[in-house]
Amino acid sequence: MENKTIKGRLSLLRAEMKKKKVDFYLIPTDDYHGSEYVADYFKVREYFSNFTGDNATLVVSQEEAGLWTDGRFFIQAEGELAGTGVTLFRMGEEGVPTLPEYLLKNTKKGNVVAFDGRCMDAATGLGLEQLLTARGVTISYEQDIASPLWKDRPALPCHDIFVLPDDLVGKSLKTKVSDVRKQIKKAGASALLLSKLDDIMWLLNIRGLDIECNPVALSYLFLTKDAIHLFVQKKEVNKKVARFLKDNAVTLHEYDEILPFLQEVTVKGKIFLDRRCVNYALYKAAAAKAELVEGKNPTELMKAIKNATELKHLKETYIRDSAALTKFIYWVKKNVGKREITEMSAAAHLDHLREKLEGFIELSFPTISGYGANAAMMHYAATPEHDAKVKTEGMLLVDSGGTYFGGTTDVTRTIVVGPVTEQMKEHFSKVAAGCLQLSAAKFLYGCTGRNLDILARQPLWDMGVDYKCGTGHGVGYILNVHEGPQNIRWRYTGNMVEAVLEEGMIVSDEPGVYIEGEYGIRTENIILVRKAEKNGDGQFMKFDQLTYAPIDREALDKKYLTEKDVERINAYHKEVYKKISPFLTIDEKEWLKEVTRPL
Repeated sequence: MENKTIKGRLSLLRAEMKKKKVDFYLIPTDDYHGSEYVADYFKVREYFSNFTGDNATLVVSQEEAGLWTDGRFFIQAEGELAGTGVTLFRMGEEGVPTLPEYLLKNTKKGNVVAFDGRCMDAATGLGLEQLLTARGVTISYEQDIASPLWKDRPALPCHDIFVLPDDLVGKSLKTKVSDVRKQIKKAGASALLLSKLDDIMWLLNIRGLDIECNPVALSYLFLTKDAIHLFVQKKEVNKKVARFLKDNAVTLHEYDEILPFLQEVTVKGKIFLDRRCVNYALYKAAAAKAELVEGKNPTELMKAIKNATELKHLKETYIRDSAALTKFIYWVKKNVGKREITEMSAAAHLDHLREKLEGFIELSFPTISGYGANAAMMHYAATPEHDAKVKTEGMLLVDSGGTYFGGTTDVTRTIVVGPVTEQMKEHFSKVAAGCLQLSAAKFLYGCTGRNLDILARQPLWDMGVDYKCGTGHGVGYILNVHEGPQNIRWRYTGNMVEAVLEEGMIVSDEPGVYIEGEYGIRTENIILVRKAEKNGDGQFMKFDQLTYAPIDREALDKKYLTEKDVERINAYHKEVYKKISPFLTIDEKEWLKEVTRPL
């Protein structure tokens, strides 16, 4: 069916492009900070394409419109782009050109390729600049062509900032700033430009609520050896926060003053920045002001390695969060077929259980509740128009988490709600085996996620089955649910970073199987990197579990598991009962005892 609304918007955009002599216009998903989730104000790409998923770029010319997205969203994108006139380019698929390859093939000398430089990371922008200017194509990044056409655009989000006490974060603002300054000096620079929101929040021990499910405030930070300049919407700063910042020698500026500030500030020495995390417009402004020192933000690694105080709170938070999830699984099992349960009502019930927990701030991402075939879409989102009823057959996949004063959680369980096929049991068993095989790993210090990814995939690869995403990502502390630099994946593309797994890092462990049109299975735990023994062969490392929730016994079948798999599942379930049962009612406890009994 033709989507006249999107076609009409693209027609207006093309007319504006023609007026401004722009041949290709790029609209990334990003806000000005490269955030994973963007506020409604920044959803320009969605407005012009109808695609609601993350990680996509829309390219519009007079002849064609194309959207590039990754494997997590292929099924979703097919549906949402239908009738819009926008072509789906499946990133990573054989024969599909990358965005740079497409532009290289379709542009010619004298063309203008434009985008809003605030909404594209510098690494991508510089790559396009190098590629296209070499063939006589002009890059235009200082004009926002698309946004003015969005007449009913939502307002820029604006919410109160709040301060986290030192006994919750384990390290003061002054100490963190001192540590960062040492790293900047060591790199040969005298200033640091930060625009990655969770890095700024971590460094200053503050949080905000400007992005749904990310406790961050829209901000920039410019740090020198003797000054800290913070750019925020000043109306977000109450007297308590203002006093805290003043006491820590932080100078406040309005959020939109960052570019004029960079143009006017006197810089003695070099500016350090991370081109992956600074937008293209900021990069250009900084490069015009001073010589640059480029590297990974020092805050990224510091933030990823949790200190003793953070780990103490995290362990307590994950137990309480796991107990809430366990109560939810019990509720689903006891009520499916007896009362109407839909994807959205199931998610709402789980969200309510989390909201009742002490210290709850917000969900760490919108709860993904997918029944049957919908679960095959990794980042499926039920809506009132598409809210499947949970029947007494098959499986319900629920991926969820919360942010608390004590940590951020992320966990997935696939729940059997009725008869399942042998293939489902086999896939479910192999996913569980892969999850626990990875978490049981012992490895030498220096390993990255690339070294370990096979442990989660091996049971599936043995069957000729794979999942089109990474196996694991870092998780923030009272911060973003997806955090770097650590991750677990076998393939690195684009701006992805491969990082050594350090003691104190936490990472997800989430293999899965996604059969389009039929079902999806994922089991996800969060695991903590710890030191094991050290000997003549080096420092060995291991993982500790943080997540403790039952893996559905009804879909586990010993004939699809090795003896070691069974041993790991039984040992895990023994710990689940031990740690979670004290938080349950008598009936819930009896049920948990039954579903965690040895295979």
